[in-house]
Amino acid sequence: MKILHIDPNHPALLEGFEALGFENHEDYNNPKEVIIEKIKDYDGLILRSRFPIDAAFLRAAAGLKFIGRLGAGLENIDVAAAKKQGIFLAAAPEGNRNAVGEHSLGLLLSLFNKIHTADRDMRKGLWQREANRGVELDGQTVGIIGFGHMGQSFAKKLAGFEVELIYHDLLDKGSAHGATRVSLNELQQRATVLSLHLPQTTQTIGLVNESFLHAFTHPIWLLNTGRGSAVVTVDLVNALKNGRVLGAGLDVLEYEKSSFEGFLQSHTKPEALEYLLKSDRVVLSPHVAGWTIESHKKLAQTIVNKVAAHFGLK
Repeated sequence: MKILHIDPNHPALLEGFEALGFENHEDYNNPKEVIIEKIKDYDGLILRSRFPIDAAFLRAAAGLKFIGRLGAGLENIDVAAAKKQGIFLAAAPEGNRNAVGEHSLGLLLSLFNKIHTADRDMRKGLWQREANRGVELDGQTVGIIGFGHMGQSFAKKLAGFEVELIYHDLLDKGSAHGATRVSLNELQQRATVLSLHLPQTTQTIGLVNESFLHAFTHPIWLLNTGRGSAVVTVDLVNALKNGRVLGAGLDVLEYEKSSFEGFLQSHTKPEALEYLLKSDRVVLSPHVAGWTIESHKKLAQTIVNKVAAHFGLK
């Protein structure tokens, strides 16, 4: 079978498929219009987030048997259309869950200990001890929304801290890593830290809005390493201004394009984004929570393993 790779990935991906007997073809530069003309000749497609795989693209891919996406979700693929065509879909949340868990903890500790502002002040020659007095994580109640691979990884990283762990998920995941499943209402009543680990669905887009944030009993610290679309940025900024949100660690933003790149270069940024970029109470990273040296290879190997298992290959 022939595979078309449209995003560069770890060499383990090409090597793994070659070892299974697949024929690898690479096209990292041609536009979608060119790719769609030749996709009919391929059995497999491997991508990250270069462009959306919509129904029209899939109709042109008459012989496609599988799509592998080196990432946690499949939101850039028309899943319903793919399944209708009998195309096997493989994402790789197992490959970067550890990285996301560690990054989430890093964002939280940076916020609590003001590491980002202390570093900035030091580089300016300012010895600001009182201004950079931190907060301790012990004693906090951490509420996790989305308790799949990523949410559970974050819970695991918190095992060494004296925190109370609660989570809300549509599925009962038991008490993994000491976390207790609660209703959304109970989480909003108890949490002092909120960490989002949600995929992008019609239910999660815009979930964290003004009314959602207003429902929390306590002022909260907010983390988002899932999808930027879950948080209405204007409402988050208002909550930062009025104290309902004490600080935010954001690896993802509502304004990201499908390729996750380019929007920061715009000369006319939304006012809410400008606020986040200037706020001392916000720590930002460029969608890199799952983007480590180790996860680069693990993502590749996860896709190879899933395709091999699906087709019964060794």
